[in-house]
Amino acid sequence: MTFDPQTLVDIAVKAAEEKKARDITVLDISRVSIIADYFVICSGRSTVHVQAIAEEIIKVMAERTALQPRREGMREGRWVLLDYGDVVVHIFQEAERQFYNLERLWGDATVRACR
Repeated sequence: MTFDPQTLVDIAVKAAEEKKARDITVLDISRVSIIADYFVICSGRSTVHVQAIAEEIIKVMAERTALQPRREGMREGRWVLLDYGDVVVHIFQEAERQFYNLERLWGDATVRACR
């Protein structure tokens, strides 16, 4: 079964909001890259918080779509990457988010800030 990327973004954002992720931002990179259509970027306050956000997104996404992501960084919990193909979720601790600054790096992308 194929899912619309925007649907996957909405599921990921809502799951991140449930775990009180900070500064959730969606970048539409479909016009500037072939690696994905969207990046969902958010922050957690600690290693445990970042891991909890990632686990919630994985759980909710699996319940609603049966998709399992390729994942990196779960053990360390400083920058977790969940790759759902057309949608890639980045969950950072704040220091890593500021250092890598994906919003600036992908500055040509259309930005959608979330609550």
